[in-house]
Amino acid sequence: MNIERNLAEKGTLNGPTLARGTTQTGVRLYNERLVLSLIRKHGAVPKAELARLTGLSAQTVSVIVRLLEKDNLVIKGKPQRGKVGQPLTPFTLNPDGAFSIGLKVGRRSGDLMLLDLAGNVRATVRQHYHFPSPSEFMTFANNGIAKLVAALAPELRSRISGLGIAAPFELWNWEEEVGAPHDVLEAWRGFDLDGELSKLCDFPVFPCNDATAACAAELFFGKGHSYRDFAYFYIGFFIGGGIVLNGALFQGRTGYAGAMGPIPVPGANGPEQLIRHASTYQLERMLVAEGRDPLILSNNLDDWSMVGPALEKWIEGTSRSLAYACLVAASVVEFEAIIIDGAIPSDVRRRIIAGTQAKMAELDQRGIAPLQIAEGLMGTDARAMGAASLPLFANFIIDRDVLFKEAAHA
Repeated sequence: MNIERNLAEKGTLNGPTLARGTTQTGVRLYNERLVLSLIRKHGAVPKAELARLTGLSAQTVSVIVRLLEKDNLVIKGKPQRGKVGQPLTPFTLNPDGAFSIGLKVGRRSGDLMLLDLAGNVRATVRQHYHFPSPSEFMTFANNGIAKLVAALAPELRSRISGLGIAAPFELWNWEEEVGAPHDVLEAWRGFDLDGELSKLCDFPVFPCNDATAACAAELFFGKGHSYRDFAYFYIGFFIGGGIVLNGALFQGRTGYAGAMGPIPVPGANGPEQLIRHASTYQLERMLVAEGRDPLILSNNLDDWSMVGPALEKWIEGTSRSLAYACLVAASVVEFEAIIIDGAIPSDVRRRIIAGTQAKMAELDQRGIAPLQIAEGLMGTDARAMGAASLPLFANFIIDRDVLFKEAAHA
């Protein structure tokens, strides 16, 4: 199930900024989204090039672009003179045309992000904690959303298309690993997070698994555009991930596809889940055993040089387990690449990737097609940015698999 279809089935596609679509034919709305998608992909595109890429007539493209200009979704650039003929005027996405808010629900921090239609981050709010109760988290969300809305000029606030939510499934599980009080975790079990968040704002909410949202960010804004099919591992407090097939995010029947954490890898006493070997909670435990504060990790996401030998040991174990998990994933689907990212410093991420490649070279890869191990580009902001992208893509952009069809018109 791709992400746009999944959101449509939840009935969340029609936010305030999409009301214009209720008076349009499906074909025209589709063509508008197609034009917006191509402009997003190529950056600045003249109408003649849009007609060539879409296969639509020049007149039809002119009408679409004129409507998009009227709705403040695209803006006209400076004419560019070619070798022959009239100057070509490129069109780009209007950053002020639409906005969205992304909320990352984490076990060690909460993040809020304001994103514009062009994919620029306008403002962020972050709060670190040990493990919040639902009421504590809702206070953060309420204050943070109000702060982000206030960051926009009054005339732009009506252009917020929704709130994307990136939250772990079963937030109340893994009590021993999380180290949170039992009553706090149980409070999350019966808490309707999506419903309560919807009461805080006048725009629709778009829920998604947190690691899947990170994968969406990599697909839309990172290295994901380079690959048609890839598996994605995101190293956080618990490792998770996502899957992209035919250029579209694949969530599966219930949204658990590409969870990655449950993949079995060798353990001391037999197979164990990857989540027990490649998650940062393991590194936190090592620090606690040394009598040190584990929050130095989440409070210093750009530099873990102070961690010392525990970090070396954790990188070694994470790389070894990821090597097995990568081969498991590649044996099921012939991915072009496996992308590894996480809420970890960039130098640590690169060392894990190098270690994973080295460990994979030692394993039996017969019967598995060669693939790349690539570094993700989104880092700590991946989950919040992926969440923020959900309303924009649900309301304005066509799934990437449609864009591959442009080659037929080239």
